This record gives sequence, structure tokens and C-alpha cells, in this order.
Amino acid sequence: QVQLLESGGGLVQAGGSLRLSCAASGLRFSSCAMGWFRQAPGKEREFVAAVSWAPSNTYYADSVKGRFTISRDNVKNTVYLQMNSLKPEDTAVYYCAADSHSVPQTSYGVDYWGKGTLVTVSS
Repeated sequence: QVQLLESGGGLVQAGGSLRLSCAASGLRFSSCAMGWFRQAPGKEREFVAAVSWAPSNTYYADSVKGRFTISRDNVKNTVYLQMNSLKPEDTAVYYCAADSHSVPQTSYGVDYWGKGTLVTVSS
């Protein structure tokens, strides 16, 4: 059974940092591209960042470029999202995504989802 377990969310002041983790099990992690998405109240789920099977290939939404960094550890079967210079508009539930066919940059067709972790940025 595939499981993606996010952790690291919480409450932080604007300008602060958080590091999200997503521990994967039940799949061949090194064969999956991984991504982070987020969904704010009343809004659609949106792409945040992704990393391909090769850890050096990363992709970011324009809104987080230069502030967020995605990375993966194929030994620990974990993907990370380092979030710096957080803004109130970054407040959302953050979801981990895994896909064995393509780099997940859209929420459609993603193979597996985590249950999410809430990030709240206060002003």
C-alpha cells in the first residue's frame, strides 16, 4: 500500500521559514518524480514545486521561485520543501505528490497523494 506522509507544517510569522517533509512507502521511490502542491481555502489546488527522478532537475511555480527549495533523498525515500521568506499568501494545506510517468506540475493524473499538512503564515 502506497503511503505519502507529510510533516513539518505549522504556524509561522511572515518572513519565517518551515521545512516540510514527505516520507514515502510502498512504492519505488527512486522511480517516481515528486512534487508539492497547495490548496488555500476556497481555491483550487495549485502546483508549488517538483523534482524529477534525477535530483538536479527541479521546477517551481513563479510565486515561490527564489524562496522555496525542493529536494529529495532516495536513501530515506523522502522529499523535502524548504520554505523561506514565508508570506501570508503561502497559507494553505500542502500536499505531497508522487508520479511514476511524468514530473507532477499539474494536479491532474497524479498517481499518489498525501493527506496534507497545514501551513499558516501570520502577518
